[in-house]
Amino acid sequence: MAQYTGVAVSPGRVVGTIRTMAPPVAEPPVTEKLPEGADPAVEAERIPAAAAAVQAALVRLAERASGDGKKILEATAQMAADPSLTQTAQGFVLSGGKSPARAVWEAGDQVATMLEGLGGYMAERATDVRDVRARIVAELRGEQAPGIPGLEEPFILTAIDLAPADTATLDPQRVIALVTSDGGPQSHTAILARQLGLPAIVAAKSIHEFADGTEVFVDAGLGTITDEVTEEHHRFAEAWTELQKNPLTYEGGGGVLEDGTRVQLLANIGNAADAEKAAAANADGVGLFRTEFLFLDREDEPSVEEQTAAYSAAFAHMAGKKVVVRTIDAGADKPLPFLTDADEPNPALGVRAYRTSWEKRSVLTNQLDAIAAAAKQSEATPWVMAPMISTVTETEDFAALCRERGLEPAGIMVETPSAAITADRQLAVCDFASIGTNDLTQYTMAADRQLGSLAHLNNPWQPAVLALVRATCAGARVAGGDPEAFGEKANKPVGVCGEAAGDPGLAVVLVGLGVNSLSMTPRSLPAVAKVLSTVTLEQAKELAAKAVAARTAEDANHVVRAGLPILGQLGL
Repeated sequence: MAQYTGVAVSPGRVVGTIRTMAPPVAEPPVTEKLPEGADPAVEAERIPAAAAAVQAALVRLAERASGDGKKILEATAQMAADPSLTQTAQGFVLSGGKSPARAVWEAGDQVATMLEGLGGYMAERATDVRDVRARIVAELRGEQAPGIPGLEEPFILTAIDLAPADTATLDPQRVIALVTSDGGPQSHTAILARQLGLPAIVAAKSIHEFADGTEVFVDAGLGTITDEVTEEHHRFAEAWTELQKNPLTYEGGGGVLEDGTRVQLLANIGNAADAEKAAAANADGVGLFRTEFLFLDREDEPSVEEQTAAYSAAFAHMAGKKVVVRTIDAGADKPLPFLTDADEPNPALGVRAYRTSWEKRSVLTNQLDAIAAAAKQSEATPWVMAPMISTVTETEDFAALCRERGLEPAGIMVETPSAAITADRQLAVCDFASIGTNDLTQYTMAADRQLGSLAHLNNPWQPAVLALVRATCAGARVAGGDPEAFGEKANKPVGVCGEAAGDPGLAVVLVGLGVNSLSMTPRSLPAVAKVLSTVTLEQAKELAAKAVAARTAEDANHVVRAGLPILGQLGL
């Protein structure tokens, strides 16, 4: 028997056969030249022909895809036809005598490096360029293109990680679970798996020890994979399969605990289309409106009028409900040329989010003006919060800017340990707090959340992170004047809008720690509501205390799951 562990990113339990994604295309040797006697012109012409074949294959995949996956594939197909890649590669053949495969490899590196230097959205496209480069090289060699195995029977996909074009073609009818040896909780692979409701584990370093074709049991709630498949494992998997056939429904009105205690269940959005989906899923409102998507991929700041229109369009789907708007969270992995410094040695600890207002005040004040204007045109109730707050002085400054514009409630995001520890003083000068567990985990564990090698540290089940959530809630109760207040009775409410809120088991812990609202992808709402309905507030508090007292993140997860039999019954 062998059992391997990774980081759970999307719950579910399945039994199935492992099928391994083909390894990455090997880099052609640096010394690889044209064969003796080969005509450079003829060899150079093979490159655009191979690129055209790759483009055609990607177009065919796009035709079978939908939504975001279709858009990704269409964009990648366009990149395959980009003459900046093929012409550069042809030049390497004609002038340097390189083989077509080596020429394409070097040209791809050159284009990708150029895009990375531009930063922001363009830097993210570098991954796509390298993916296209590998596909063209495979075509030139007559090898199978990298990608998901084209099998008809369902299987568990194992891979080092997935390229955007791979995730876009991921069919949950065939791929019943996903396990990668690289990646992290915030990788595009993890995000897509959560959107699809696909059981997924990342950073399972030893997963490739299993031979292709091995039958395994994947517990994507615990983050474990084992090849000793028992009858109990089959029962768990059957429960998950049944859940997919008869998915849980969520009627709205909050998460109601067994004793009648209510917890608001909200949705995370980035634009009006997301808001429409959240409304269709009966979310009680929006717990995180990521406004920076309006600012990305542009050289200058959007006008107040443009921002007002975008916010109004999102608010229109949430009439009578609250929409928690996060002001621009630029910097770190979201650089903006007109606002952030691309040369900072450590951007995650640099001038990002609220801190950008220290030098460029107008970007924040313009955004607040736009939110205020949109609020006057809408029946939604905007709650505005600033990200990356560390001191009470910062909170006072932001709250004053909001109140000058009639934007109340005004709050902060708790993403730094300093904000969590001083929550009593922070909440004394603002109206609410929302915990961003993704960044709070990163800063608590001193582990860059973009690095797959640190994924085991970037786990919201870490007892240290849970202790800071508890400290935030305790501070908010003190600031609100009633240490025992909860839910609608809390004068200074605390929500969670990080990915942790969508984990049904962790949602129980967060409520037990004192969190009043949970915000997640709309797909997670039914499972979270169902699991919350099986516990009382006192039981949630007991499980939360055990989690905080646990030795490790794994121990915390295990002890809570042991106290929530509903997770096993649902196959979660």
